Amino acid sequence: MSPLFAWLTAVNVLAFVLFGLDKWFAVRGMWRISERTLFTVALLGGTAGALLGMSAFRHKTRHKTFTLGMPAILLLQSALGIWLWKAL
Repeated sequence: MSPLFAWLTAVNVLAFVLFGLDKWFAVRGMWRISERTLFTVALLGGTAGALLGMSAFRHKTRHKTFTLGMPAILLLQSALGIWLWKAL
């Protein structure tokens, strides 16, 4: 398994789990995972996991920063990936 594939798998699983945990904490009125942390994990390559977590747990789906920000990050990451693939 390539290191890039391993990284992307791990960071997407982490993003999915963080969204699930944050929803679980929110329902119980407990300590929350910061939005900054959720966005940081997405920026590190976990955007697909974050979007799946948002959908699966119905979490952060009313927040424009997430409903617009996560797809925007995914588009930028995809464009960067295509550009790098063509450049190499």
